[in-house]
Amino acid sequence: MSTSLHEPIINQKVSEMAENLIGSEIIKLAGEVKAKMDKGEKIHNLTIGDFNPKIFPIPVELKNEIIKAYQNEETNYPPANGVQELRDAVSRFLHTREGLEYNANQILISGGARPLIYAVYQTLIDPQDKVLFPVPSWNNNHYTHLSRGQQIFVETTAKNKFMPTAAELKPFISEATLLAICSPLNPTGTTFTEEGLKEICEMVLEENKKRGQSKKPLYLLYDQIYWTLTFGETRHVDPVTLCPDIKNYTIYIDGISKAFAATGVRVGWAFGPQKVIDKMRSILSHIGAWAPKAEQIATAKYLKNDDAIDAYLTKFKSQVDQRLTAFYNGMITLKNQGYNVDAIAPEAAIYLTVNFNLVGKKTAEGELLATTADVTKYLLDVAKIAIVPFSAFGADATSTWYRLSVGTAVLSEIDALFIQLKAALSKLN
Repeated sequence: MSTSLHEPIINQKVSEMAENLIGSEIIKLAGEVKAKMDKGEKIHNLTIGDFNPKIFPIPVELKNEIIKAYQNEETNYPPANGVQELRDAVSRFLHTREGLEYNANQILISGGARPLIYAVYQTLIDPQDKVLFPVPSWNNNHYTHLSRGQQIFVETTAKNKFMPTAAELKPFISEATLLAICSPLNPTGTTFTEEGLKEICEMVLEENKKRGQSKKPLYLLYDQIYWTLTFGETRHVDPVTLCPDIKNYTIYIDGISKAFAATGVRVGWAFGPQKVIDKMRSILSHIGAWAPKAEQIATAKYLKNDDAIDAYLTKFKSQVDQRLTAFYNGMITLKNQGYNVDAIAPEAAIYLTVNFNLVGKKTAEGELLATTADVTKYLLDVAKIAIVPFSAFGADATSTWYRLSVGTAVLSEIDALFIQLKAALSKLN
């Protein structure tokens, strides 16, 4: 039906920020995967930074406490900064597990980590302030845009396992208001060394000495949401433990989402300087991004159950490590057989960094894989494997590196997956 020439033209202009906001590249890829699966295709979906609850359920003690809290009618509004019992429990958890000393008033509870990261940006960034972060990394570009700041990103390298170094960041430090870093890193599953992080912290402290009292300091956002999931000889390190003086400038992001496979339970916490945390609380109180009260009360009780936590993490970490190791060994076997693939040994989180250096290859039908996007599509269409290119995390579009997530991987299916992958690679020339 044609449109009438007399129909009014509707003006639906929106803010410049909203107009230019880029959607999640990962969600877009997930939509393509879902469309194939809806048609009955068997796809090994290794894209999502989440867990299959049937493989990785939340701790039964936590689940029971959530049920009990709802049975006790804990369904009204929680306090804006989180229930006191939970903030006390988090304070104890930080002390006993990491040796970090933060009182309950320096801790802010929210519905997962995302609102807290948003609140950090909104609290610290004025329009046109600059945010410095490495790529690949998760969503710093989007949070910078939402806060109307300017992004400065540093592309990291496989040589350093994609972890940023002080030398790489130093040329831009004097311009920045916020330095956003993450360890264990999403998307790579790699971590800072003690020496590497300490050099960055010392650089931040030196910069703030130069700024004095007249200029906004350089703050450090430290996302450690995966910190409990380290494997082998890898040990998590954090800024304040290494450099106590940086406590005045560091805001941590943490929670139960990844530590206890509780992504949908939505309980996260930030901790840091009192003034910053208070301002973040004010912002989130207007948004209403609280964790549900029942889940907060349940989490408070669970965090004090040390034996249950130890037992859960021992089993959980072993299961994740098995999957990461199986995928790593599979990739290295293919590499040793002469295929143009590679992987970085897993250290932490639920991610493996893998490389498919296939640009320039031709398919059995004679089609050229001219770009990384072509390679990604080929892996999905032919190998039936879905993984996320590092370009979705801000890296250059020509990068041949990918994030492989094991949170939904079925251990018994990994051998068959590599048979399929090898067959797909063998068709290229």
